Amino acid sequence: MKSFLIVGMSTFGMHLCKKLNELGTEVMIADKDPEIIEKMAPFAVSAKIADCTNAAVLESFGVDEFDTCFVCLGGHFSDSLEITNSLKELGAKKVISEVNRDIESKFLLRSGADKVVYPELDLAQRVAVSESNDSIFDAIDLGGQYVIYEISTPERWVGRTVRELNIRAKYNVNVIAAKHNAEIHPVLSPEYLFKHEDHLIVMGNTKDIDKLV
Repeated sequence: MKSFLIVGMSTFGMHLCKKLNELGTEVMIADKDPEIIEKMAPFAVSAKIADCTNAAVLESFGVDEFDTCFVCLGGHFSDSLEITNSLKELGAKKVISEVNRDIESKFLLRSGADKVVYPELDLAQRVAVSESNDSIFDAIDLGGQYVIYEISTPERWVGRTVRELNIRAKYNVNVIAAKHNAEIHPVLSPEYLFKHEDHLIVMGNTKDIDKLV
């Protein structure tokens, strides 16, 4: 079973904690606010009221034993920087830090973060993509020029099979799954017949998928 440390209970941190708990992992949380810790304690195996800018406090958590340490402090950038740096110096295997502005990313990465997440930007991009095109229902940016989209079935595909369409060769797109009446059909067989009401989960270059929709 994987174990995680979440330092800071920003809105993102709280949602992250609840989801990791739902997935059956072990989560330890820490924050300076006693009320937040009391609220979130049911979703964690351990909950600490602590000032994690103190490296000695972090060291007492045994940070090197966690699979991933998350730094989720919302707008407190200087504290995020300090804690990220301390976690890496204490031997954390992987550190993922939350950012609120683009400029924060490079400083956190230089301080030892293995990855940064920008929740507001990610959500804004997904909503913008889905609302700008009625054929797109969701979008995940994979970095660079590659994305995963949930799209409606192109009219020219309806009533035809995966084999018949030869999608990867003709469109340079991978169909990961189909959603039919809220049921997911992953790893489509060559004989899968596309239906008008299907939603398709496709992966590929943004330009290729944009042409498709």
